[in-house]
Amino acid sequence: MQGTVARFNEDGSGEVVLDSAAEAGRRVAFGAAAFAVSGLRFLRPGQRVQLDVDTAGSVVAIRIPTMRA
Repeated sequence: MQGTVARFNEDGSGEVVLDSAAEAGRRVAFGAAAFAVSGLRFLRPGQRVQLDVDTAGSVVAIRIPTMRA
């Protein structure tokens, strides 16, 4: 699922607002562990991200979506 970073905290946790038609506007929190797995160093509010979730719906990684040819 994809969304927009709404909040990013110094500890690496934060919150994303989803934008898919079925879940538009839903806020999803992620923990510092999910951010650490991603290999990223910083996120800024307004940045587009892709969330990897487990079967329980918990965020396990945050990725930056890339354009593919």
